[in-house]
Amino acid sequence: MKLAVIGCNHKSAPVEVRERLAFDRQGAGAAIRTLAAEHPSWEAVLLSTCNRVELYIATGTVEEAEHLPWDPVDWLCSYRGIRTAEVRDRFYRFEGVEAVRHLLQVASGLDSMVLGETQILGQVKDAYDTARAAGTTGPILNILFQQAVAAAKQVHANTGLSRGRVSVSSVAVEFACQVFDPDQFRTKTVLLIGAGKMGELTLRHLIDLGPGRLLVTNRSPERAAAVASRWEAEAVPYDALDDWLVQADLIISTTASAEPIVDRERFARVMERRRWRPVVIIDIAVPRDFTDDVGDLENVYLYNIDDLESQRDRNLAAREREVGRALAIVDQMADETWARLEYQMRMAPVVSRLREQIDQIREEELRRLFRGLPELTDKERERIAHAFRRFENKVLHLPASALREEGQNGSGRWLLDALERLFHLKR
Repeated sequence: MKLAVIGCNHKSAPVEVRERLAFDRQGAGAAIRTLAAEHPSWEAVLLSTCNRVELYIATGTVEEAEHLPWDPVDWLCSYRGIRTAEVRDRFYRFEGVEAVRHLLQVASGLDSMVLGETQILGQVKDAYDTARAAGTTGPILNILFQQAVAAAKQVHANTGLSRGRVSVSSVAVEFACQVFDPDQFRTKTVLLIGAGKMGELTLRHLIDLGPGRLLVTNRSPERAAAVASRWEAEAVPYDALDDWLVQADLIISTTASAEPIVDRERFARVMERRRWRPVVIIDIAVPRDFTDDVGDLENVYLYNIDDLESQRDRNLAAREREVGRALAIVDQMADETWARLEYQMRMAPVVSRLREQIDQIREEELRRLFRGLPELTDKERERIAHAFRRFENKVLHLPASALREEGQNGSGRWLLDALERLFHLKR
């Protein structure tokens, strides 16, 4: 049997190639069902995200693996209506233990555009669930994808690979949580000034904290209303900005103003009206909307784009220091997983040959029995044949269960050797 993965990702192919090859969840299910119809004994999982398209395949028989008149890249390109020659050099291919290692690295976030990101683990689970629902997984890919999920969880739990936010907009959440406990956000008011793209992206990350009230203001009331409707927020008039500054606990500012819109003197008056209640200001505008000296006021925590980028770089450097530890976990689990898969690949044909042998013996004995009892009716013959099959299934269940159990314990090879010798099953 053979295990392989072919694919392309953000490192091997530009976005315009990945877009042409990409599948949504429904499309991925349809594709692997088509593949399974062409090769019924194969297992397949298709993983498609914005940064990668990968096809995992486990072939069904030794003969198919040794004489493979088939190229997965050709099949995938043909299915998507793309000439293989246009994109072949964008694909990578891994087989055996390297295919295992690759998936474990993918699921752990080691192969992601953003090192250590955790979204990919959910996408791996979704791809596996889609394949299971399509009926295209089996003993090999079931073990592989379950182990990939387990490896990712170990990496996230035992290393700092996924700790610390590494996008400018998400770092804003870290700064906000340094001042306000995350559990307190349901009582806080967030004000977005300017409704720019980066500000709205920052707002998207802060939404996860569940703030109690969201205010959006902009010189263009229409723009404020449009952004507010996307986030179930409240659009408020820009000409009453000081009133909203008084109410807000967290301010995100991203206007296109050529000059600062708030200086120290103006914000000191705001703080007096607030009775100096703490406020976090995330100033993402370039040029800045708040003058530097605003941050000198008591209980004002002012961060600008340089602060966010510096923190992001520190977080990313901290993640990169964890790569070695994460790879050690992945390498160990990849070797253990491959040992289990090799055993499974060897066990399946042994059990199959044993069943074939017992089937032949059963059929021979039934023919001999029926020749000696010509008076039996068809119904009686079927009842006897059914009893023989039930007897065979019960007898075979015992060695098959023992093989699976020993395989889980990592000590099943001796049992396979014994079974092959006892029943002369070697080919």
